[in-house]
Amino acid sequence: MAKTVDAATAGFAIWRKTPAHDRYNVLRSAATLLRSRADSIAQALTIEQGKPVAEARIECLFSADIIDWCAEEAKRCYGRVIPARNIAQTQIVLREPVGPVAAFTPWNFPILQAARKIAAALAAGCSIVIKEPEETPVSCSELVRTFHDAGLPAGVLNLLFGVPKDISGFLIPHPAIRKVSFTGSTAVGKELAALAGRHMKRVTMELGGHAPVLVFKDANVEVAAAALAASKFRNAGQQCNSPTRFFVQDEVYQKFVDSFVAKARAIRVGDGLNSDSQMGALANERRVHAMEALVSDAVGKGAKVAFGGHRIGNRGFYYSPTVVADVSSEARLMNDEPFGPIAPMQRFTHIDDAIREANRLSFGLTAYAFTSSMKTAATLASDIEVGALWINQPGPPWPEVPFGGVKDSGYGSEGGSESLEPYTVPKLVTQLNI
Repeated sequence: MAKTVDAATAGFAIWRKTPAHDRYNVLRSAATLLRSRADSIAQALTIEQGKPVAEARIECLFSADIIDWCAEEAKRCYGRVIPARNIAQTQIVLREPVGPVAAFTPWNFPILQAARKIAAALAAGCSIVIKEPEETPVSCSELVRTFHDAGLPAGVLNLLFGVPKDISGFLIPHPAIRKVSFTGSTAVGKELAALAGRHMKRVTMELGGHAPVLVFKDANVEVAAAALAASKFRNAGQQCNSPTRFFVQDEVYQKFVDSFVAKARAIRVGDGLNSDSQMGALANERRVHAMEALVSDAVGKGAKVAFGGHRIGNRGFYYSPTVVADVSSEARLMNDEPFGPIAPMQRFTHIDDAIREANRLSFGLTAYAFTSSMKTAATLASDIEVGALWINQPGPPWPEVPFGGVKDSGYGSEGGSESLEPYTVPKLVTQLNI
């Protein structure tokens, strides 16, 4: 690992002096290469992680869009001139790259999450050491290869695999590392943030979520059920921004549950390499056992399984799309992020009740709502405590919009014009003209 940090230090010395337009060219080339290799990388990703190959290909193409966005932002990393109090004085603010970065990414979206951190760091002029998940080594390695094949100088992008605790324990305190970025669980994120704080390192934390969904009586129930089911069961629910706590107003509760069940029932679960599979396997055996325990706990507290709730077959890690109705707030499903294909449903009567329940947990990453009332939408925009609220349209965090959480879901943003800011530091240069 020491050699890796040495390489990143040497790479930073070169890359920070590389003109922004040249950094742009390298990133654009990497994005083009990633698109041309999307089919082969998607195959590897599906074999390693389990998601349908069509989803894996979309992840590759979406990641290429992220790289393109950051490439353009590299040319717009502006400083500013501050009017001085003395006419003979000039005051300018430069934005300089912070230095070598240590980044840590998860297995659920190994290409996309890595692309966010790599592209932003490189666009800002930083070098980066990225610790990728051991579960998906081939697809991650191929992503890194695209940057090197695009002409990135040696040492600017460095890839590590190994024991996570050993790697973070070495990289974060290392004096050469000046910035830490982590995507993963809240528990691990808090440990890494504390370690970074002891060494005065900048940190971006994109942590766990338990996204509330509020469906109001004035919503188009069929549209809401179709959109939310597609979002819920994407990647078998293994995503931090997956809708996971469904609060449905009394008047449309049963209609929504029935419609959602119909959508879940229609999903074809199978080998991700089969073109007709719409949902693949869970990532590992542990996730299957976690799903079984969550459903059992909910049923034990009075819930009813409306659909699914069981493992599929005795080979692989397949679990049925699952809908659990009338779930108590005391159930683990309503308190612990499931990270799997389970949709728990709960009734509400008044908007204040729904908002209170939505904000009850310490998580605050994303939330979703369906309503035709502008007044309701405005109230939710003001009162729901999250980093991103999607109204009438669960969708992906596009490259051009910021993505990050509040409370225990972390701090800092990736994406949008905010994406490069954590990788730069402002430097004031003031000069008296004599």
